[in-house]
Amino acid sequence: MPKRKDLNSILLIGSGPIVIGQACEFDYAGSQSLRSLREDGIETILINSNPATIMTDPTMADHVYLKPLTTKSIVEILKAHPQIDAVLPTMGGQTALNLCIEADKKGIWEDFGVELIGVDIDAINITEDREQFRELMLKIGIGMAPQATATSFLKGKEIAQEFGFPLVIRASYTLGGAGASIVYKPEDFDEQLSYGLEISPIHEVMIDKALMGWKEYELELLRDKNDNVVIICTIENMDPMGIHTGDSITVAPAMTLSDRTFQKMRDMAIKMMRSIGDFEGGCNVQFAVSPDEKEDIIAIEINPRVSRSSALASKATGYPIAKIATKLAIGYSLDELDNQITKSTSALFEPTLDYVIVKIPRWNFDKFEGSDRTLGLQMKSVGEVMGIGRSFQEALHKATQSLEIKRNGLGADGKGYKDYNIIISKLTIPSWDRVFVIYDAIQIGIPLSRIHEITKIDMWFLKQYEELYTLEKEISKYTILTLSKELLLEAKQKGFVDRQIAHMLDCYESEVYNKRTELKINRVYKLVDTCAAEFKAMTPYYYSTFEEEIEKPDGTRYVENDSIVSDKKKIVVLGSGPNRIGQGIEFDYCCVHGVLAAAECGYETIMINCNPETVSTDFDTADKLYFEPVFWEHIYDIIRHEKPEGVIVQLGGQTALKLAEKLSKYGIKIIGTSFESLDLAEDRGSFSKLLQENDIPFPQFGVAETADEALALSDELDFPLLVRPSYVLGGQGMKIVINKEELEEHVVDLLRKIPNNKLLLDHYLDGAIEAEADAICDGEDVYIIGIMEHIEPCGIHSGDSNATLPPFNLGEFVMQQIKDHTKKIALALNTVGLINIQFAIKDDVVYIIEANPRASRTVPFIAKAYKEPYVNYATKVMLGEKKVKDFNFNPQLEGFAIKQPVFSFNKFPNVNKNLGPEMKSTGESILFIDSLKDDEFYNLYARRKMYLSK
Repeated sequence: MPKRKDLNSILLIGSGPIVIGQACEFDYAGSQSLRSLREDGIETILINSNPATIMTDPTMADHVYLKPLTTKSIVEILKAHPQIDAVLPTMGGQTALNLCIEADKKGIWEDFGVELIGVDIDAINITEDREQFRELMLKIGIGMAPQATATSFLKGKEIAQEFGFPLVIRASYTLGGAGASIVYKPEDFDEQLSYGLEISPIHEVMIDKALMGWKEYELELLRDKNDNVVIICTIENMDPMGIHTGDSITVAPAMTLSDRTFQKMRDMAIKMMRSIGDFEGGCNVQFAVSPDEKEDIIAIEINPRVSRSSALASKATGYPIAKIATKLAIGYSLDELDNQITKSTSALFEPTLDYVIVKIPRWNFDKFEGSDRTLGLQMKSVGEVMGIGRSFQEALHKATQSLEIKRNGLGADGKGYKDYNIIISKLTIPSWDRVFVIYDAIQIGIPLSRIHEITKIDMWFLKQYEELYTLEKEISKYTILTLSKELLLEAKQKGFVDRQIAHMLDCYESEVYNKRTELKINRVYKLVDTCAAEFKAMTPYYYSTFEEEIEKPDGTRYVENDSIVSDKKKIVVLGSGPNRIGQGIEFDYCCVHGVLAAAECGYETIMINCNPETVSTDFDTADKLYFEPVFWEHIYDIIRHEKPEGVIVQLGGQTALKLAEKLSKYGIKIIGTSFESLDLAEDRGSFSKLLQENDIPFPQFGVAETADEALALSDELDFPLLVRPSYVLGGQGMKIVINKEELEEHVVDLLRKIPNNKLLLDHYLDGAIEAEADAICDGEDVYIIGIMEHIEPCGIHSGDSNATLPPFNLGEFVMQQIKDHTKKIALALNTVGLINIQFAIKDDVVYIIEANPRASRTVPFIAKAYKEPYVNYATKVMLGEKKVKDFNFNPQLEGFAIKQPVFSFNKFPNVNKNLGPEMKSTGESILFIDSLKDDEFYNLYARRKMYLSK
């Protein structure tokens, strides 16, 4: 029975600004869901307040409302669209579910005759209310850890007395483990209990007996109206219970689970999904398994919506969970739908993997001075990477290479810890870099049994690590001339990059590269095809690996490569890697638009990225997707294989930009602004000379490479000084200092963290107004797409400021200077594509803070506010297909749009929340106001100086 005929118009609720615990995986799910509904001719209405996402693009839904996620907004939309038949809340994370429940309690859905699809309220209530969930599980015979509910402080104390320690406290109706903690000692219990009760919207906590050291698994399920259930993916957490799954290293398929236990777990998951309610859609179930031969299984929780893990599972298997879940919600059954990958079999199947995926979270603790860096039940990571390989070792290496934390993988880069005490302490208290520290522990001779005893990580994973170290030791006995082909091939198959092998052999990376080319040890590309190559896959979604040569009967030797190179003109777009503070989803938005624009110009588009949460890594965004680390060796091999016309680097944030120098050095064409211009803008000395030649004012500055130079400079420049390193994003390491002691301390600290960096010291314009402009330039003409004025004063990072479009109190004289400076700088830098320039305004003089000839954080915001596809235009300019004068610019905005930053400080309660030149926000929302008399604007303006920290 095909889709329901009575659903013609559907409201989708998005997830709002990005916070820790709810990131762009819901942008990916929502975008897929909207496309899925439109394929079936259904009218789509979207509410979401996040301007940085693809999901809120005007092309994604028939009606996009960039409004605050409140029931007031819901009522406004339902009044404007009385034709809405149903609401789909499962694509917008916990935010959408909570809003849906609130609207239900207020009777809004009933008043407007709107049906809930994809989930039912009872299912949400049962899964969120821990007491109800527990009772239901006991009724259907599913084991759970001893637990009880407390709705008061006194009740909580009684439960603790009964269970004994360690205990787990979990707050009801929260996201990303907010309010959850493991309590080992009675003296810490009162504070954690109070916090959990306070943070839960219904002031309820569940107290569990802690299952420390048990293994943790997640299953992703889909169910249709005929009660067909498929298990899309089984994910094993390498980290045992006690670390939030969003902060755990996870592996698919499950590696250390016996088949008997897996079958039992499957049956339990299906039983749980069927018991919580009668709905069609996706579900995520989490289990704990005892680490002994008995393999007892205990249910942890079930989420009746797409989750962070569904995005991971979709990318891991190639099975688009959100898309299929949407089809099921509108009445299709699984057997009626096509398998999206093979196009020839049905969606009623369970993917089989002939490869391994490893996900590693990406943290940003350096942004939160004084934060508690230990990992526990509250999620703290801001993003994640995924590596795909033929073995766990290869996938693990690729994931560590994708993190962009200046590591080349596990070991063999001279950056590991050698101190026994530091290593033991990092293993004992789970730390963000434990994935590397395990290798260091093996390297200094700590036995696997001891590592297992401390970490409770399964012995199988530890043995995999040990094999890698054994191979490193073996290779280190040779030189580049004596190393055999067999050993080199083994190292490549286990994921070691040339740079690591060069470290083992004490030679140059290029020598390793030349040797493996000579020995024909080349990367081959394999399809991610959901069915282990049993059926022919139609989707061009690839990962790389190394294989032994196969000999044909006639004696010729070859290596099988699934990636066939076409004779079309090709463009490579470099993605932005894992989300982090300072480089988030807005660059993914830019990359996706860049890919679509290049396709419109007739190019075959190739996307390289390693972030499983994003739309850019959806299997049908680009003509070809290489799910690979945005890491030089991997990129260079793809470029040699595909031979594109050129590479677009200015859309992928600092990640892609950092590779521009290498690309240029290797003679690979950079599309748009050249490396020389990009470098000129980053090099403070050359850039200031350019400003001087063009009579453009800038704050007095100097460049220092040592603390002595910095102190000497401070005599010339006058305090306060703004100190910052070169080539960083999100204001990393920036600080305002007001005397020589502070200056010396900060410079010494910076040079320790970022050795050999040129530090820039600017005289800080105290009390100045900050503004920024984004523009498109084709080398001849410049079109300014938007000028924004920051509500906060100069000195707070632009990503943390409330920015108004257009400016609200810059006079005509100042505006003219901004326009003149922007045009002059864009042309002087030979910009081809996008440029962002930041200004400080003092006494009606406009000074230049910096210029970035690339896509910036604010481009999606301006595009949404003015309803113009600026990235599309800029990409066509970069490709030389169009000139600026070919576009008919027609921005539309009544009143003002305000970009409002959103912070995740609740994850770090003891951190200094003052704002300064280093960015701390994790996301943003957009607010439209008709006039400056609006109360919200008045409140923002009144608070503008509150946060400034020196």
